[in-house]
Amino acid sequence: MKIFRSIKVLMISAAAFSLTGCGGNHNIRKMEKELKKTMIANKAIGLAVVAVKDSSIFYQGYFGYNDLENKIPLKGDDLFRIASISKQFTATALMQQVEKGKINLNEDVSELVGFRVRNPKYPNDTITVRMLLSHTSSLNDKNGYFSLNVIDPDSTANWQNAYNDYRPGSRYEYCNLGFNMLGTILERVSGERFDKYIVNHILTPLGIYGGYDVNSLDSSKFVKLYHYNHRTCKFEYSPEAYAPRRREIADYKMGFSTPVFSPTGGMKISASGLAKIMIMHMNNGSEGNVRILSENSSRIMQSVQADSTESGDKYGLALEITGQVLPGKIMTGHTGSAYGVYSSFFFDPAEHFGFVVITNGIDERYENYFLTFHKDVDAVLYKYLIK
Repeated sequence: MKIFRSIKVLMISAAAFSLTGCGGNHNIRKMEKELKKTMIANKAIGLAVVAVKDSSIFYQGYFGYNDLENKIPLKGDDLFRIASISKQFTATALMQQVEKGKINLNEDVSELVGFRVRNPKYPNDTITVRMLLSHTSSLNDKNGYFSLNVIDPDSTANWQNAYNDYRPGSRYEYCNLGFNMLGTILERVSGERFDKYIVNHILTPLGIYGGYDVNSLDSSKFVKLYHYNHRTCKFEYSPEAYAPRRREIADYKMGFSTPVFSPTGGMKISASGLAKIMIMHMNNGSEGNVRILSENSSRIMQSVQADSTESGDKYGLALEITGQVLPGKIMTGHTGSAYGVYSSFFFDPAEHFGFVVITNGIDERYENYFLTFHKDVDAVLYKYLIK
């Protein structure tokens, strides 16, 4: 328990925040005290929270460690690998291509990805871009998802295992392979390498530092991620989260090697940068004077495409619609978890507020597929900043 006593001391002394009109520093101190208690109760190593309200960042708080071994505090410009929240960047980029007339959501994926994509049990049923974006394609991750060979009939003998028994479009099942395929499609229709496209057409226009290519970023800003081993009751550092993959990139083949950058989970971004993406979605495609998507495209991403996820919620295009984050509120967003990071990105499109919550190591507990820590932190932020 010596480690967690030192974390507690740091959390009391190293929180950082910016604030506009939250009702005074007294309430902020009370809120931060509750956040720190929640961290200690869940053994959280570090915590970044950003609150958004009415098209602006309303509060930022950074607690605990970026680097546990060297006792380096978490800072506002640190970069997290945010895991599956990354999917919305892939979806946003493809909606830009829809707007340009390069693709349409109901287009046959086989015509775009470079090989035949058909569920062997339903060989006459088209699998579409919309189905991949909404996890209703009938694909699964049984063969893995780090190479497109796992589903290419000319490359893999057991390609059939990558499909479920039900008809494409009829049911939801979360699938990372589908989003790595979507990243490949983006390269083929745009002519730009996936990671460069995201930077050039989403991040740079919004003034956000980040990206999918580890080698293009300042590695000193990477937040170290720690997986909690429940058998040993210890945290284990996960260096593979930021693997540079230089050899794979040197041998990169456009329109095929895209999973190297993990369109399904590989974005590296700060919590405040992710909050700017939240503002863009809340404003139906624009942030400030910068428009990333048309209002129609943004609304499509946030509209229900799948009626029932594993948790009983609804799903749009890389965005989930749920009532489980805050009692009585229907929120739109996504979660992510990999290598020890646990990220949450949810906003209320009706009341125009939202929270980005990211931790780099925790003794995780779930309630109906949602991390209880995220829900507890969101409840504290809502109590003091919104309610």
